[in-house]
Amino acid sequence: MLSFSTCWNSGRHTAGDTMLREIKELGFEQIELGHGIRLSLMPGIQQMYDAGEIRFSSLHNFCPLPVEVMHASPDCYLLSAAYSNERDRAIKHTFQTIDFAQRLGAPFVVMHMGEVPIGPVTDSLIKLAKAGKLLSREFVRQKLRVVKKREAAAAPYLQRSKDALRKIADYAGERNIRLGVEGRRGYEEIPSEREFPELLDELNSPVLGYWHDLGHIQIKENLCFLNHEEWLKKMGPRAFGCHVQDCIWPAQDHQPPFAGDVDLKKLVPLLPPACSMVWEMSPRKTAVEIRQSVAKWKEHFGE
Repeated sequence: MLSFSTCWNSGRHTAGDTMLREIKELGFEQIELGHGIRLSLMPGIQQMYDAGEIRFSSLHNFCPLPVEVMHASPDCYLLSAAYSNERDRAIKHTFQTIDFAQRLGAPFVVMHMGEVPIGPVTDSLIKLAKAGKLLSREFVRQKLRVVKKREAAAAPYLQRSKDALRKIADYAGERNIRLGVEGRRGYEEIPSEREFPELLDELNSPVLGYWHDLGHIQIKENLCFLNHEEWLKKMGPRAFGCHVQDCIWPAQDHQPPFAGDVDLKKLVPLLPPACSMVWEMSPRKTAVEIRQSVAKWKEHFGE
């Protein structure tokens, strides 16, 4: 069954129940609570769940979003952070998300792992692509510098992420919650596609899996980091879930399916039949656009 993320409308609601009902009016019976869920939305969310009016497919870490996270540097809440007190905060808030998922009957928590602090290098490459310089000498030189810089710096940040994830997986397993490590748009983020299979193999936990993102991975294909189809053939069997979105070249993601350049007819069948399909739309997309996209989706892929 399809699910829908609250990233589309959580920012414009002050009551959790009205936020959820707006999504139900689009025709979705399952919902992912995104990482923009504020504590003030929680009473209405809990009320609807307790009344049996809604089911949750997943929660996106951190959820609910702690007040201190809203006002802190993002670096202070990364599992890859250099300082142990910052990693401990990230782990603590992840545990709270897992507890909340258990309370709401959501089987999955979607995870971001962190990043290698080499700056917003992906955005720089996107800027060159937009300027018509994709595969120009300038683009190739910059991309090679980025790859060398990340490879030289990544090891300690990747190791810290693995150590944190091992603790989180143990905690989640005790609560029968599975963790989907999301494929990210940024080359600076952890894990890279080279690191991903090794991370899952090394931790070797039944509660750990891959969470695909059609928009993020399309951006990486557009920047010539990978082939989307080949990547999904490799990782699709390990996918717990997928964030469903389209992408307009080179990097305008969170578009309704069939509104961009992602070859959905080729890619979606590469995901497991039981994969949780969560629509993750930009707040700028209208209800009409989303409904039209849902109708096209059902024509091609069914319910």
